[in-house]
Amino acid sequence: MKYFIAAGEASGDLHASELIKSLKLSDHNASFKFLGGDMMARQTNEKPLIHYRDMAFMGFIDVIKHLGVVTHNLKTAKNAIRDWKPDAVILVDYPSFNLRLANYAHSLNIPVFYYISPKVWAWKERRVKDIKKYVTKMYSILPFEVDFYKSRHDYDVKYVGNPSAEEIEERRKSLPSKDQFCNRHGIKSDKPLIAIVPGSRVSEIKNNLPIMAEVASRHPDFQAVIAGAPSIDINLYRSITNLNVVQDATFEIMDVADVALVTSGTATLEAALLETPQVVCFRHGGSKLVYNMYKRLLKIPFVSLPNLIANKSVVPEMLMHMCTPDSVDNEFINILPGTEGRQTMISGYKLMKQKLGTEPAAQTAAIDIVDYLKKNNH
Repeated sequence: MKYFIAAGEASGDLHASELIKSLKLSDHNASFKFLGGDMMARQTNEKPLIHYRDMAFMGFIDVIKHLGVVTHNLKTAKNAIRDWKPDAVILVDYPSFNLRLANYAHSLNIPVFYYISPKVWAWKERRVKDIKKYVTKMYSILPFEVDFYKSRHDYDVKYVGNPSAEEIEERRKSLPSKDQFCNRHGIKSDKPLIAIVPGSRVSEIKNNLPIMAEVASRHPDFQAVIAGAPSIDINLYRSITNLNVVQDATFEIMDVADVALVTSGTATLEAALLETPQVVCFRHGGSKLVYNMYKRLLKIPFVSLPNLIANKSVVPEMLMHMCTPDSVDNEFINILPGTEGRQTMISGYKLMKQKLGTEPAAQTAAIDIVDYLKKNNH
């Protein structure tokens, strides 16, 4: 069967590549066209119709600035779907773009499968209306989403497991020891290590890294290492701080670290799965007014994934105007080695892992997609 897959950012490329691998196991005649990146390309031996680097526009202003590119990308994707006539369209997160593709595929009577639900529980809940109308089956990687969709919108979604959980379990088998990591990157290994994970976007780094670096400077007995995003010029980090930067090694850094300062996002879940105590930082301008506005708009009690999954406060969330060097440092001190706060956080991580379960996400979703298509004569 023929599968058209759309992933619009680096994490989507990773998760979609694992889904492609599983689809090939369930359907030996599978063929693919896709929007995505190099990891999907390696799995398919095909080039992306559009690379995610040319799609990764975030926020209203960024989209408006690149409206011509966005419109061209959407037209390219629609034309490919129309001309190739796939048996299924599979969308990976990235809702602003992908829900338009869902609408188009639905108009052509092509089944639409959504792997990794958009975070509609946090932002733009109105998108559920389009999801219910255009998406044949929704696959969730966060267990609390099942109840959200059912209780608030009477829509059934399938929890398939969490790919980060299984990926980290697999990768931990080959991660370097602290000594190996430090030797490889020319870092002294005789001090406890702070992982600084300031995000993967320029605005996140500019907002969060100065605070994180200031907190690290207050602990000279520790050594701090910045987890640099592969798409970010290293000079951006060096314009803010002289701390060590190691790019494209976030897992490794968080695994060997004794404690972490992490910008809110998927990395908070990864740190929790690695059982590295962390303080979650999200400065984003820092205005109390903006914080109060977000607080009214968001429909969730927490913003970080460990807390949302555990349904309790596991990690401290230092948001907006509360994200200052003093407040972050106070929370940081509470989770240093030997503290009671550290043990409490690790216990919370274990609860979170239990709720995630051990189901293989990509494999579970792939089997379900292929079964549906076979039963419906595709």
